Amino acid sequence: MSGTSTETATTILNSTPLGGEMDKRFDPAGYEQVWQRRWAEKGYFKAEAPSARPSYCIMIPPPNVTGKLHVGHALQSTLQDLLTRWRRMQGYNALWLPGTDHAGIATQLMVERHLATEGTSRRELGRELFLDRMWRWKEQYHGNIREQLDLLGASCDWTRERFTLDAGLSRAVREAFVRLYREGLITRGNYMVSWSPKLGTAVSDLEVEARTVQGKLYHVAYPVEGSGERIVVATTRPETMLGDTAVALHPEDERYTHLHGKAAILPLVGRRLPFVADAMVDREFGTGLVKITPFHDPNDFEMGKRHGLPGITVIGPDGRMTAEAGPEFAGLDRFEAREKIVQRLREEGYLIKVEPHTHNVGHSQRSGEPIEPLVSTQWFCDMRSMADQALAAVRDGRTRLIPDSWDKTWEHWLTNIKPWCISRQLWWGHQIPAWYTEDGRCVVAHSLEEAIAEAGTDRLTQDPDVLDTWFSSALWPFSTLGWPDDTPDLRTFYPTDVLVTGFDILFFWVARMVMTALHFTGDIPFRAVHLTGLVRDAEGQKMSKTKGNVMDPTELVSEYGADALRFTLASLDSPGRDIPLNRDQIAGYRAFGNKLWNATRFALSRIPAEARVRESIDPAGLAAPERWILSRLSRVAAEVDARFETFRFDEACNRLYHFFWGDFCDWYIELSKPALSGEAPRPQVGDVLLTVLDRALRLLHPVMPFLTEELWQRLPGHEAIHPETICLAPYPRREEGWEDDAAEAGMDALIQGVTRVRALRAEMGLAPKAKLDLHLNPADAEMGRLLQEQAPLIQFLTRVERVSFGPAPEGARRDLVAGVEIGIAVEKTEMTAEERGRLEKELDKLTSEIGRAEERLSNPDFLGKAPAHVVEGGRAKLAEMRERQAALRSSLGVG
Repeated sequence: MSGTSTETATTILNSTPLGGEMDKRFDPAGYEQVWQRRWAEKGYFKAEAPSARPSYCIMIPPPNVTGKLHVGHALQSTLQDLLTRWRRMQGYNALWLPGTDHAGIATQLMVERHLATEGTSRRELGRELFLDRMWRWKEQYHGNIREQLDLLGASCDWTRERFTLDAGLSRAVREAFVRLYREGLITRGNYMVSWSPKLGTAVSDLEVEARTVQGKLYHVAYPVEGSGERIVVATTRPETMLGDTAVALHPEDERYTHLHGKAAILPLVGRRLPFVADAMVDREFGTGLVKITPFHDPNDFEMGKRHGLPGITVIGPDGRMTAEAGPEFAGLDRFEAREKIVQRLREEGYLIKVEPHTHNVGHSQRSGEPIEPLVSTQWFCDMRSMADQALAAVRDGRTRLIPDSWDKTWEHWLTNIKPWCISRQLWWGHQIPAWYTEDGRCVVAHSLEEAIAEAGTDRLTQDPDVLDTWFSSALWPFSTLGWPDDTPDLRTFYPTDVLVTGFDILFFWVARMVMTALHFTGDIPFRAVHLTGLVRDAEGQKMSKTKGNVMDPTELVSEYGADALRFTLASLDSPGRDIPLNRDQIAGYRAFGNKLWNATRFALSRIPAEARVRESIDPAGLAAPERWILSRLSRVAAEVDARFETFRFDEACNRLYHFFWGDFCDWYIELSKPALSGEAPRPQVGDVLLTVLDRALRLLHPVMPFLTEELWQRLPGHEAIHPETICLAPYPRREEGWEDDAAEAGMDALIQGVTRVRALRAEMGLAPKAKLDLHLNPADAEMGRLLQEQAPLIQFLTRVERVSFGPAPEGARRDLVAGVEIGIAVEKTEMTAEERGRLEKELDKLTSEIGRAEERLSNPDFLGKAPAHVVEGGRAKLAEMRERQAALRSSLGVG
């Protein structure tokens, strides 16, 4: 194969039997997107509804519509595609449904920043014009996601693509909201929320991350009314004291029984603060007295409700002090106000002391600023009953979390679930389907027309807030299939089979999908959830732009090819573990692809003209090497299939890699050479070679789809397996009739023996042309017969003069491998000056390598950080090098 990618496509797609001469150069860029376009044009990934075949469905976790895929997306997309391709090849009616999320805050902020560069803002534009700009932005960048998924080889059914703001999903959102409202699970009222002043909206508690902050603890004296006594309270936020309405103490704290029924006076303000007794007060913290600010602390809010305390808002939604904070502080930023209040307390003698204090402060994940607890009118959804159903679904195994170590976290979070604040003060999103009459009455309906009919007036104003992005995402598994209608897609593909996503959104998204699915459909949304770890850099650090360690998957595909990246990510996906990724690994798997390319190229250049891929091969009458490779292939097919079933992608890739690189490329290709060249003929070697290559490529296809299609199309006879594409060819199964323990044992002994003879030749410092006699003395008679049958092959592989069976003569170099005694006898010859020079040079190089290895293995840092298998491998390698060093010294006659 040569020339441009267009020429490549033409050659292959015209179904020329051998696809033309294969290019010597392995170049994934020359064929990967050619095949992606071909698959799309042919509609190979379109699922049927209804279908007589068993269905298999995976929903893509919808990425942000205007976003860019990162390596975490690449990992999850690889695994979803792997599973979908695998099931499709097994005959399932497989659907991988793609789509994107409107991503309320993230997308709105992006557009608002763009508007700022134009010198305008959303407020200046107004809601209608701003939303028009949002939709235009979405249309401009929406195609990026598909382009990036195509680069990775995603086999999505793009005819079913969904968007969380499309008409169908918007209808589903309104239906869900109205039902929950009418069931009494959605309510509107004044609640304490986590507020982001920068974003100007409430955020979910799940979107708040606790950060450890080195702050200060301020001890402030409050006078007791009608006495000279002063009590001391401690606070990390002096600015909130302007909103204090009480001081709390524990009812059984004997130190303060005299304060019951009395009041303190708020410094700087003079407000009367009654003492209230509450069992929630921690007597051991500080002085055991706590100031209560009902509208600026969630615990104080609950305590205020218990004691009927008034609330005062002294910090506004913009993060600045309100008029209720007093004229001296009104308009100040909350942190500026803190400094001024502390200064005034110090001046008036109320500040007792200030201590360094390390504590956790909630920060907005999106804006990075400290959250402000505010009382605000918001919409909330009571999740308690739905959470109980989700707990039961995991407990009884209807939905499995993989790994199951997440079950305890699931239990803890859902057992302690709180009402979900579902309203956001944004414009981009699903506007809440609630309308208000002029006298303040609220009407919740599916549409304005329905609201007018229910309200009896058309003078209505719709609630300006939108729903939390996660509300529409929570309906994703069934809304995308047509719910609330009873559609063919919903009947065919629901419940779905697997969700592949990151553990970091287990509760943002996964739990909410399970809860809403059980509530609205009465069934689970998916049978299994495979939770991936985070993709980190080679040092285990989280990737971030500030650290400069971000890996862009599109750049990695450009450099190494999509197949290499996919194989790397899948091979590193181990349950419950994060993934350390480095370029050397990807380069290594690109080399793996190159190995397969060259092996196929060799096979196609050597096979006889009549050789073909066979649908089945009878091993009876075949020689041991062919029975061995067929047996190994059958076992690997069973192992890979079993690992895919249990989501052990790392183990499946490991078996595929070692079969291809070791069994097939390193050994069977070598074993086939004398037969294909006619030096030592064996029956059906060409057919076996092609059939094994066909099935092995099909086994590998879900992980490396492009390379396997490119190579498979070139195999003569592949049309008997499928007339068009490897994508729809049957996934290989175990062939018990191929499995042959005796052939495997005998050939394993042959391989180990050949490997050892080659090593002994090197250890003895023998020139490649040195004449050797090889003596084999197997302990097992059956193995002995197999080895005798393959004596010409052994002679070819070891390059010896003769192979004989029986004990080795005196003076021969002996070893024992796999139950076979090996003996090497060599004619004594004088070492030439050239040969001595070569060995001396090799000895010098080896001595340097030993020094470096010894230094590394004596380094405590290396020993402490390197995985155990790496350390053990290094030690084993060092031992081998020392043996080789001793052999070279012996050959050279030096000490």
